[in-house]
Amino acid sequence: MKGISYSRYGGPEVLEYGEVGDPKVGPDQVLVKVRAAAVNPVDWKCREGYLDPVLDAVFPVVPGWDVSGVVVQPGVAVTEFSVGDEVIGYVREDFLSRGTFAEYVAAPVRTLARKPRNLSYEEAAGLPLAGLTAYQVLVKALDIKRGETVLVHAAAGGVGSLAVQIGAHLGARMIGTASERNHDFVRSLGGEPVAYGEGLAERVRALAPEGVDAVFDTIGGDTLKTSANLLAPEGRLASIADAEVLSYGGRYCFVRPDAADLARLAELAEQGVVSVHVQEALPLERTADAHRLSQEGRTRGKIVVTVDWETEEDTA
Repeated sequence: MKGISYSRYGGPEVLEYGEVGDPKVGPDQVLVKVRAAAVNPVDWKCREGYLDPVLDAVFPVVPGWDVSGVVVQPGVAVTEFSVGDEVIGYVREDFLSRGTFAEYVAAPVRTLARKPRNLSYEEAAGLPLAGLTAYQVLVKALDIKRGETVLVHAAAGGVGSLAVQIGAHLGARMIGTASERNHDFVRSLGGEPVAYGEGLAERVRALAPEGVDAVFDTIGGDTLKTSANLLAPEGRLASIADAEVLSYGGRYCFVRPDAADLARLAELAEQGVVSVHVQEALPLERTADAHRLSQEGRTRGKIVVTVDWETEEDTA
């Protein structure tokens, strides 16, 4: 099958489009025909070797953890899905090798949920990792309650944009950091935008003089330190970017595959509570360009790659 792979760590130039090995379908897996796969910052961080201390790489690595597609073969022990079911998945293993940037992926049922019927394949591909991250941080780590004030960093990005929507649905007041060009976008999600940069603390305090009840940090570093100082008494802090959050008494979060959480996100999408903004969709063979766009750090919503199945197989 065709896919993207890299045989060594490095920049986008190490990504190659060509033949990769066909996946084996285990008893509790399904073979998914990939329609779209989303790019996440963790993809290029893995590619550049930043996660090597915690994740083994079995080269050549097929990157990608997000997927939307169609079940073409259930494993012999699978009763949850049938041929033709449209699914989404956060298909992460505990090592790097067999990802979603290919024509097919073998996905354990524990990583899958049914695709929201109202989302395109491209939109649906952007929901699993970012949506699960936002949901698990807000609901499980920070335990957000109705009426609380929550600060979300990078509120126009993939994770941040979904966090603003989920938090607003939970009844929280959502303040989101974003560049000026994205302020209207953050407002459309149900958030109150504030600009990045010098003076951030003062701008947040102008909106929440008593401090915020919770902060969802996606940046780390100085932003994390500033965030800790913006908390109200008994405020909670969680970060997906910087383990230094532990020294501030907060939680470090690394998103986990969870079929129940993913199904809940799909429900929220079908109810119109959350939507996925796709900034750009590129064909699979242009995955290197998609990685470059992601690394620029200016993405509004998600960048996805698509697999074109309008071939002889579909038209014969």
